[in-house]
Amino acid sequence: MTATSELDDSFHVFDTTLRDGAQREGINLTVADKLAVARHLDEFGVGFIEGGWPGANPRDTEFFARARQEIEFKHAQLVAFGATRRAGTTADQDPQVKALLDSGAPVITLVAKSHDRHVELALRTTLDENLEMVRDTVSHLRSQGRRVFVDCEHFFDGYRANPAYAKSVVRAASEAGADVVILCDTNGGMLPAQIQAVVATVLADTGARLGIHAQDDTGCAVANTLAAVDAGATHVQCTANGYGERVGNANLFPVVAALELKYGKKVLPEGRLREMTRISHAIAEVVNLTPSTHQPYVGVSAFAHKAGLHASAIKVDPDLYQHIDPEQVGNTMRMLVSDMAGRASIELKGKELGIDLGDDRELVGRVVERVKERELKGYTYEAADASFELLLRAEVEGGPLTYFEVESWRAIVEDRPDGTHANEATVKLWAKSERIVATAEGNGPVNALDRALRVALEKIYPQLAKLELVDYKVRILQNEHGTQSTTRVLISTSDGAGEWSTVGVADNVIAASWQALEDAYTYGLLRAGVEPV
Repeated sequence: MTATSELDDSFHVFDTTLRDGAQREGINLTVADKLAVARHLDEFGVGFIEGGWPGANPRDTEFFARARQEIEFKHAQLVAFGATRRAGTTADQDPQVKALLDSGAPVITLVAKSHDRHVELALRTTLDENLEMVRDTVSHLRSQGRRVFVDCEHFFDGYRANPAYAKSVVRAASEAGADVVILCDTNGGMLPAQIQAVVATVLADTGARLGIHAQDDTGCAVANTLAAVDAGATHVQCTANGYGERVGNANLFPVVAALELKYGKKVLPEGRLREMTRISHAIAEVVNLTPSTHQPYVGVSAFAHKAGLHASAIKVDPDLYQHIDPEQVGNTMRMLVSDMAGRASIELKGKELGIDLGDDRELVGRVVERVKERELKGYTYEAADASFELLLRAEVEGGPLTYFEVESWRAIVEDRPDGTHANEATVKLWAKSERIVATAEGNGPVNALDRALRVALEKIYPQLAKLELVDYKVRILQNEHGTQSTTRVLISTSDGAGEWSTVGVADNVIAASWQALEDAYTYGLLRAGVEPV
């Protein structure tokens, strides 16, 4: 369970995904989920992983018991979270404090009230007793050989109301032996200049080692965290992907990237920053949330370029329109092809796809015009890379890739008197000089078509057996014609090793879906290395 970090103790990256991040609406972690996330965070190289509140609920208690047995931490130390002792007792008699020790965690974070109104109204005790609760609990845990951090809850609001008392809580914690006292913007209402001013003042007045815990209610959690670092904080508390209550916490990944790449601080073990995109997406999968495509540094759109002017500059030097090399954080640059594309966009996209366009300006010009013409009709190639690659290869090779020729298809929807429905599709096609007729039923007409096409083609191309339709989106592009409006369909398909997206546009959803399906199967065969006929 014990980690041996190659980093010194001068700056802490502290992750609280498993406690504070788990308070996000829609996240409900099992013990197995928490263990998986802890492994990912340790692999990333954070210094501390706050695992939860042992004794507060059976799940967190079990997590600490299993973590001791099942995880050999390489970089991180496991942290148990709890509160200072109750008023009117002593730390050595408080069962909640005992549960913290029983967790076996080498580090304990205590939450302490630093806002005078919270002390009197929430704890229902005196300001002096609250200070004694802090001193007693920290001293007791230290005497038991535990490292202690203290979270000063509602610190900035408390400082605004009663700065002398807020600072007295910091002093009490530090003098009792807390290694770090964390100033918490619990309500998330502060702005960077305010954070920086308060942290600088508290640091000068108390001499304590300070940390920062920022919520994102003003959209400034990352900026507030970095402002605190500017003011002298040497401990940052964050959550993976910014998960947390209400709108979330300071996002671990942009904070760490800024510290390493912008501040020049060594806060991760060597080589770990390049794993950041993978770790971000892996944690998103564990908590069952779709990764944010537009998240800084790690989103799939973080280094995606669409405008033709940008592409022209990037062709000369990628740094002209990118603040870092995306490979530094394990991401990649992507060129988006759309009606905004120019020659440079097409050339760069071709290079990305491994298609050599050479110096054929006429070919590139044709592709540019083809894309603009089709996007005017409603196609979108920035969201359908596979369909664009098929279009590009058709222009390069003088015709479309052909694995099969469709003679006809039809889909029938039957509405029965008993309220049940039946969906049947028939596909007639030619493949390798063989005429094939296939019929299938499905859950809806598009699913029936997909099954019929699969039945027909798998006889000739067994490679298609592992293809799976994983996403299906429909958008009405023009609604002035009612049910005759133009429809765009995007389909995502997987072969188990990767995913690709294809697009179809028509005046009805079934025809648009068929186009996208044809492209999906054609691209699947291309990926499988099958030669066109």
